[in-house]
Amino acid sequence: MMDDIKPIRTDDDLAWAVGEVEQYFDNPPEPGTPESDRFDFLSDLIEVYENRYHPIDDLDPIEVLFEFMSNNDLSQIDLTAVLGSRSRASEVLNRKCALNMDMVRRISRSWHIPADNLIAPYHLAR
Repeated sequence: MMDDIKPIRTDDDLAWAVGEVEQYFDNPPEPGTPESDRFDFLSDLIEVYENRYHPIDDLDPIEVLFEFMSNNDLSQIDLTAVLGSRSRASEVLNRKCALNMDMVRRISRSWHIPADNLIAPYHLAR
């Protein structure tokens, strides 16, 4: 199970690793199992690579959304599906409405963006 794990040196390696852990998002492995160890190990490798080559720490929550949407070929329509309202998605992306905790949870759960990246304070449009 751990035999095929390799270092993440390129974005292709990253895509492979993300593909390997995605299966566990909706069905987490039992703690202490080989699957759990594999998930933890790959998740750590992904985090190290992303922090080194694709840092998003300096982005505010709306910039995080735009960056994520751009990197994953998503649009406002996709955010509408997550938030349940076209107008709400538009207001959020145009900084006319702040993300609330319910929206943060929905986005984090659906798109697997860490909630920490979505709860920082940011400026709204005037």
